[in-house]
Amino acid sequence: MGDKAGEKGHAPAGRPDGRNRRAAETRRKIIAAAKDMIAETSTAPTVVAVAKRADVSVRSVFQHFGDVESLFVTVVDSIRNELVKPAPTPVDRPFAARIAGLVDNLAQVFDKIVPLRVAAGQFAHNPAMIERSRAAKQEVQDAVLKLFAAEFDQLKPENREELADAIGAALSLDAWIVLRRQDGLSYERATAVWRLTLSALLEHAFPAGAND
Repeated sequence: MGDKAGEKGHAPAGRPDGRNRRAAETRRKIIAAAKDMIAETSTAPTVVAVAKRADVSVRSVFQHFGDVESLFVTVVDSIRNELVKPAPTPVDRPFAARIAGLVDNLAQVFDKIVPLRVAAGQFAHNPAMIERSRAAKQEVQDAVLKLFAAEFDQLKPENREELADAIGAALSLDAWIVLRRQDGLSYERATAVWRLTLSALLEHAFPAGAND
């Protein structure tokens, strides 16, 4: 009796593990399908389309994510976590080299997530998406302030904030989308435009910096 009880005691323990593995695999397939479809179309796919692509039921998608907005936010986080960011430009490099390094790094990252940003347009009022958008903009501003800290320290606080805002607007993901999608510029041409724009902004504020 003791052995049988032990066997019965172990059996249920294996079932939840199996269900958890299947649930995790289903979730992975749903996220992967949504990511692929966004990359291909630059639009947020419907739950039905994702279910078909992932070869799961529509009910499974709703069980894991509740609605398409929750799925999209999860996809955004997944892509951001997987994104390999270029190494930051050393702060001790010459002024022009720092400008080129920052632009190249931003362009590499932004070009990979253009489809995601375009698709996110329909969720512009989603609180989670607003939070992530603000965080992304803050990352860019932090990178600028860190890379050009020596120059920014020369400015008054109000001028510092104004310049940071100007750079943030000029080098935003939305600005990159305009260059690449609306204006149809090549990656190389768009990058050159950004280098010129950032150079003009910084050299106007720090004319001495261009000579280092």
